[in-house]
Amino acid sequence: MLRNHLMLSTPDSPVSLNKLQTNHLIWLAQAFLLLFNSCTNNVKDTGEYSERFKPIFDTVSLYNGERSQPQKGLEYLDSAYKTIKEPFVSDRFRFYAFHFLYHLKALHDPKKAMPYADTMRATAAESVTADQRIKLTAEANFATGDAYSDMVKYDQAYRYFYKGYSIGKNAIDDAILAEYTYRMGMIMFKQGHFREAANYFKISHRQSYAYGDDFRAFYQRQELLDNIGESYKNSGDIDSAKLYLNKALAYINENSLRFAERANLLEVARGVVYGNEGDLALLTRKYSDANELLKKSIAINLKPGNDNRDAELTEIKLARLYSITNKPNELFKLLQSLRDQLDTIKNNDAEIDWNNLMSTYYLQKNDYPNSLLYLKNYSALKDSALKRTSSLKRTDINQQEASFDKENKIESLKGHNTLQLIYICLAVLFSVMAVIIIFLVFRNLRRSKRDVVAIKKLNDQIKQQKNDLENTLEEVNRGSREKDRILRAVAHDLRNPLGGIASLSAAMVEDTMNEGQTDLFNLIKETSYNSLELINEILEAANTANVTFNKEWVEINGLINNSVDLLRFKAAEKDQDIMLSLDTPTELLINREKIWRVISNLISNAIKFSPRGTAIYIIVNQKQLGVEICVKDYGIGIPDKLQQQVFNMFTEAKRPGTDGEKSFGLGLSICRQIVEKHSGRIWLKSDPDNGSSFYVYLPAEVA
Repeated sequence: MLRNHLMLSTPDSPVSLNKLQTNHLIWLAQAFLLLFNSCTNNVKDTGEYSERFKPIFDTVSLYNGERSQPQKGLEYLDSAYKTIKEPFVSDRFRFYAFHFLYHLKALHDPKKAMPYADTMRATAAESVTADQRIKLTAEANFATGDAYSDMVKYDQAYRYFYKGYSIGKNAIDDAILAEYTYRMGMIMFKQGHFREAANYFKISHRQSYAYGDDFRAFYQRQELLDNIGESYKNSGDIDSAKLYLNKALAYINENSLRFAERANLLEVARGVVYGNEGDLALLTRKYSDANELLKKSIAINLKPGNDNRDAELTEIKLARLYSITNKPNELFKLLQSLRDQLDTIKNNDAEIDWNNLMSTYYLQKNDYPNSLLYLKNYSALKDSALKRTSSLKRTDINQQEASFDKENKIESLKGHNTLQLIYICLAVLFSVMAVIIIFLVFRNLRRSKRDVVAIKKLNDQIKQQKNDLENTLEEVNRGSREKDRILRAVAHDLRNPLGGIASLSAAMVEDTMNEGQTDLFNLIKETSYNSLELINEILEAANTANVTFNKEWVEINGLINNSVDLLRFKAAEKDQDIMLSLDTPTELLINREKIWRVISNLISNAIKFSPRGTAIYIIVNQKQLGVEICVKDYGIGIPDKLQQQVFNMFTEAKRPGTDGEKSFGLGLSICRQIVEKHSGRIWLKSDPDNGSSFYVYLPAEVA
């Protein structure tokens, strides 16, 4: 139940994000900025569309939008465009823009779309009016940024978004700024900054009234209202989310008669809002309302030609509802139907959640092999998705905006400084003060030479001290390496004879008939195996202290989940329960295997030193600069006088477990070495009457 709740409330849910992208495709398809078209009766290019291109524009927009046949629209465009002998700049620009839109949105191929974006920027440079140049250049920069964004090159994407923004800001053009603030809202949403995303969408909604009062403008505004609601839903502002989702639905209904000829697109938009309202009802545990709204959304968008991808994501929400309300038969039937859809219409976000729900279903059925199979598929897909978006989550948009502002100011200052330098040169040439300046230069030069000599001496002294320190440090490191080499050699040489003793004693136990001798041989065998385990711990401690870790970006919740799932069976042997509480999914730059060992070691200790039938709690809290992990048990605790010793190698604080499990006193020492190599911290709080709590803090970003 806890897992389902966490999946339901996670702010990184891909279902909401897909909705934010779906409507944008539709209104982009309506014209890719209809504010550019107006009428002209002159043959001469005046910065608008030619009379021959206008009907072509309308027909292609119809194919892309209401008919949902972008390929036929492009075929018609290529054929009709050839009939225009001397196309205007706007004609050529829109021709390439339609090609860009088709490759980016219909084919999802940003690499093939990029050359069209480049051509759009080149065409914009040929504009015949200042107003045309502003609008076309801004649109071309936004298109280039969209292509880079789809290629997961967010730094380049944001640079072009900012170029478009600068053009709109300088021209005081809200229509252009609305495009920028929309994209900033999308980026903030993907980064998980949902309240900031809501603010950007609000600004974009206000700025969008600079557009012409047409269907494209209406469709964007209803989408923005829905996006605001989605952002508030993910930030936990339930009342605000409900308010804006209701506003979106009311706005669609208010304009239904006005755009009656596009009733199907209006119904698709309603279906999307119904799905989001259903998700909101699911969050607030209004399960009956959620069931009705989600089914209504699916019935609309599962129709051929409608938003099938949104329907798949809404089916995921409905499946979660079935899982939460314990309806396994409905859950399995829905997931089987969704499997057939996903095989036809690929949807990576839905694919991830589908595997997770299948794992949950089989877990509820106690079918652990199948549950584990789908859980592995889910983890692999989730890790892949997180890697694709990790660079975006690490990007500080506000910092980049400030950086680009500074770059613009620097460029402006460079021009100003160049002019000032010319004036100074002229003044020096025609001024008597030139002699004084030259004199001062020579005097300062002499002083500088003396300073250089003094600095050189100081540098030589520092260099000598540095060499001495390096030699001393090398001696210390050489001694440390020699110590570790001897330790590993001794441990390695002891391992083989002890292994032989263990094997011989095991064989002698089987061949011995005398009960007294059997007990003695068993004692020899157990002692040998314990000694081998101790030697392995010593080798692990030596290797951990000296080996450099290879680090990668790892989603910490998934890593902890994996460790807990593997140790639940061990806990079950002592009738113990492991309770897991996770925070917002966070990526850390860590060595996956070593941190997994730390978490597993702490949980294993909690199992070892806890009585039968008790519970063990693993709690993850996101801090401002990192993540804190707590492993809490209600076992035998650690006396105050031993708490400072438990992290020492070969500590005297080691004790047997509650079922007599062996302890060597090396595990926590290894854990501390691993955590400190990640620039983290490990500590404990313990009470003999209330058990122990071990804490691990890992910083968010440490190279």
